[in-house]
Amino acid sequence: QVQLVESGGGLVQAGGSLRLSCAASGGTFSSYKMGWFRQAPGKEREFVAAISRSGSSTYYTNSVKGRFTISRDNAKNTVYLQMNSLKAEDTAVYYCAGRVSPYVDVYDYWGQGTQVTVSS
Repeated sequence: QVQLVESGGGLVQAGGSLRLSCAASGGTFSSYKMGWFRQAPGKEREFVAAISRSGSSTYYTNSVKGRFTISRDNAKNTVYLQMNSLKAEDTAVYYCAGRVSPYVDVYDYWGQGTQVTVSS
C-alpha cells in the first residue's frame, strides 16, 4: 500500500516562500506521475502542479506559473513544491497525489494534506 506524507506547510506572509515535501513509501515511487492539489475553505479541490515519472516534464495551473516549482527526487522517494511570491489566495490545504496510469488522468494515492496559510 502506497503512503504519501506531506510536510512543510505553515503560516507565511504574502510575498514569502514555502517548500512542501511529500515522502512516499510502500510502492515504486519512480513509476508514478506525481501531482499537487489544493483545497481552500468552501471551494473544490483544484489541480496545482504535476511532474512526470522521470521529472523531465512539469505542468502547472495558470495561477501558479512562474511562482511555484514542482520537482522530485526518485532516490529519496520525495516530491517537492517550491512556492514563491505567495499570495493570500494560495491559502489552502495542499495534497500530494500519485498516479499509476500514464494514460488515465486519475490519481490513485493521496496524502493527508498540509495547511498553507498566507497572511496579507
